[in-house]
Amino acid sequence: MSNPSSELPTTTRPPPRRRRFSFPSWKGAKPIPLAISIIIGLVFRFAVPKPHQLTTKAWQLLAIFLATIAGLVLGPLPVGAWAFVCLTVTVVTKTLTFAAAFSAFTNEVIWLIVASFFFSRGFIKTGLGDRIALYFVSWLGKNTLGLSYGLVLSEAAISPAIPSTTARAGGIFLPIIKSLAVTAESHPKDGSAKKLGAYLVQSQIQTASSSSALFLTAAAQNLLCLKLAEGLGVKIPSKWVTWLKVACLPAVVSIMVTPVVLYKIFPPEMKDTPDAPIMAKRRLEQMGKIKRDQWLMLIVMLLTVGLWIAGEALKLASVIAAMLGLSLLLALGVLDWNDCLSEKSAWDTLAWFGVLIGMATQLTTLGVVDWMSKGVAHFLGSLSLHWSGAFCILQAAYFFIHYLFASQTGHVAALYSAFLGMCLASKAPGLFAALVLGYNTNLFGALTHYSSGQAAVYYGAGYVELRDVFKLGIIIAIMNIIIWAVVGVGWWKILGLY
Repeated sequence: MSNPSSELPTTTRPPPRRRRFSFPSWKGAKPIPLAISIIIGLVFRFAVPKPHQLTTKAWQLLAIFLATIAGLVLGPLPVGAWAFVCLTVTVVTKTLTFAAAFSAFTNEVIWLIVASFFFSRGFIKTGLGDRIALYFVSWLGKNTLGLSYGLVLSEAAISPAIPSTTARAGGIFLPIIKSLAVTAESHPKDGSAKKLGAYLVQSQIQTASSSSALFLTAAAQNLLCLKLAEGLGVKIPSKWVTWLKVACLPAVVSIMVTPVVLYKIFPPEMKDTPDAPIMAKRRLEQMGKIKRDQWLMLIVMLLTVGLWIAGEALKLASVIAAMLGLSLLLALGVLDWNDCLSEKSAWDTLAWFGVLIGMATQLTTLGVVDWMSKGVAHFLGSLSLHWSGAFCILQAAYFFIHYLFASQTGHVAALYSAFLGMCLASKAPGLFAALVLGYNTNLFGALTHYSSGQAAVYYGAGYVELRDVFKLGIIIAIMNIIIWAVVGVGWWKILGLY
């Protein structure tokens, strides 16, 4: 009989672990934003009583439109994808015919925007945008305030050729600002951010709003505003010239005042920047002489802008001028077709602009905008307000409601037609109301870190803290409102706009 103590010790094995069932990672629409957007549309369609003035089709399209806008704000899918899904819903539910749903894709404004994005590609590809900005830095950059003006004025100079504020921010100016800040040993997200980088970032983003308002082709939403205004019967003669003539004085004043105000309320620790012109000149030397493609890009762009200015006299539509310019760039080899194909922002804009313009146009056709406008105008009329008082209330509401939006173009698509219709119903002069709403669309682009594409780009650099973004956003917004109200109203009276 064996001795128990001599037996080999037994090892106890842990019980086998149960395998947890795991779902594959979800790659589709974000469930919560998707659910909220759909619920908003369904509740409005079936729970809110339909006014007797509107048809069922009009009410149903308004419900889909509200769900579309909710999706633009909440982001269940990328903007273009969500717009396409909602457009599909309008066709599947027979709210719109296929032809009506896609009719806006032949719109001249949309193709003008697409062509303008390709011009942006040319500026960045050839390095012409960088060269212009570096010239201004080398001329004005001996101190921090002068450096700021060099960057600000260079953006204003090239803005009519680059209609994407996001492209200007991410493709040209933020890289230059980063380079200048690093040279001055100013780094993001640490104690040195306010040495130089934070001030330059804020100065650039706050003045970019006025640069975008200065020229019709400086921002895509400007073109959208005028197209929607025409849909409401507002006639705008010589669009490019009219826009510039009306905007020039208040926009220039704002551009010149903003860097100084920021210098006082958000001062940089470094006041002198003797190395900035040296750095700019060094980079210009590395670039060498102006190259063939840069000369061609400059000549073609000046020719195109000239055609935009003289278009009314030549009976040449702006989109045709842009097509001629783009054709020259392709024929001369400054751009190739792969450059156009790879410009995703242009094709994305084509998709969702087409959807939003199409829906907004159909809402106008079906009488929804007219119904909303008359309702608000009747309420304002019950307050015994002169048209100017109602106009100020509507402008303020349109401006500050942008805190709820993450896109300027989304804001325009959602609210521009409705607010312009209210202004017209309140007896405000049509051209005056259309243009001022359009300028406001640019001025609220720096309210927050999410209020526009360029705001997100600059905030993402990490130089400015979130509390400063909101504080400076509202201060400069109020300052711009005062400038445009005081300088603008006097100038517009001289022009006979109202």
